[in-house]
Amino acid sequence: MVNTVSQPGATTVLVVEDEPAIAQAIVHRLSAEGWRVESVGDGHAGVAAASRLQPDVVVLDVMLPGIDGLEVCRQIQAERPVPVLMLTARDDETDMLVGLGVGADDYMTKPFSMRELVARTKVLLRRTERAARAAEMASAHLPEPPMVVGDVTIDRAQRRVVRADAEVHLTPTEFDLLLTLASAPRTVLTREKLLADVWDWVDASGTRTVDSHIKALRRKLGADLIRTVHGVGYAFEPADGTADPAGATSS
Repeated sequence: MVNTVSQPGATTVLVVEDEPAIAQAIVHRLSAEGWRVESVGDGHAGVAAASRLQPDVVVLDVMLPGIDGLEVCRQIQAERPVPVLMLTARDDETDMLVGLGVGADDYMTKPFSMRELVARTKVLLRRTERAARAAEMASAHLPEPPMVVGDVTIDRAQRRVVRADAEVHLTPTEFDLLLTLASAPRTVLTREKLLADVWDWVDASGTRTVDSHIKALRRKLGADLIRTVHGVGYAFEPADGTADPAGATSS
């Protein structure tokens, strides 16, 4: 199945969904935003289409014929980092964490509203645009010095993270979440503030999204760096008790 709505020069969205009715509805709604949208219906076709189209964002179902969405996401990210919004039929946190672990930036559970799908897709696109602008500015001027917080070094210009001399590979969303937390070490940030600062959401409907991304960060960076304040939010706790969120690496 290939369903394409083309808008020359527009943002490109790849939809990988094997249920024709859902795929058609997504294509119709996203193309109404003026985006170029292409839809394919199995995992192998999704990987091939991502390589061919070089999309700006991918909307990816977990359950697919051929290879599943998790493997599709893994292969897509191995070739080129791209924002991925995963769709899952099960409200299972384990599945969500696995999806985030292979490179997805966000997830939605079926059934979902098309309005929310558009909103979340726009958030991923805005984040990508901000990162691109930051990279352009860094190449034209002196880049910001790395942020050093305890034994974690965050290179904002290159969007790279190192802990204890080992590089940690984060998705764009995970990087932005870590940067937000590390910029205010030992300060408790509410889930609502994190949603506003990282996801650009103005309501509290996505607090579980914050929780799942925090768990993904802990799996990659270690459980000791982010403290949970139950009923409130999270705080970044530097491992060695020091914090220099604005400073450069010293040698």
